[in-house]
Amino acid sequence: MEDLIKEYALGYAMLRDAIEGLTEEELRYKPAPDKWSIHQILIHVTDSEISSTSRLKKVLAEDEPLLISFDQDAWANNLGYDLMDREQYLLLFKLLRSSMQTILDNLTSEQSERVGVYVDQKRFTFKQLTEFRVEHVRDHLDQIERVKKAYQENQLTY
Repeated sequence: MEDLIKEYALGYAMLRDAIEGLTEEELRYKPAPDKWSIHQILIHVTDSEISSTSRLKKVLAEDEPLLISFDQDAWANNLGYDLMDREQYLLLFKLLRSSMQTILDNLTSEQSERVGVYVDQKRFTFKQLTEFRVEHVRDHLDQIERVKKAYQENQLTY
């Protein structure tokens, strides 16, 4: 769990590093009409973090709480992600992650095995949910790299 907590704490820095030096054009580039720009990815990652931070806390505070996901495409399509302030969202991500640090630093092995239950009856431990958070950032870092590459390839064709 220790390595997991360390990587969780690095999420913000990893996102920042991934976008370092990018122009607004690069940040807003969509590799296809149905694909997200890096800007949209960053907004999504933060929206997901808002939801997941609540779920993590519920699992630690309540006995086998009901956990609810959100429809990421509906949020991206209907909340005006292109209009959102990226810097504000990145700061919010940073604050959400740092707000969990004291809890994570004092987590007991018993707490890491506490369970939350999704509406489809799938059960996940706190540790598994934290692993999902780390993996979520990793997956979107990979996606950011793919968008950066697509942008560069698109520039070569012009």
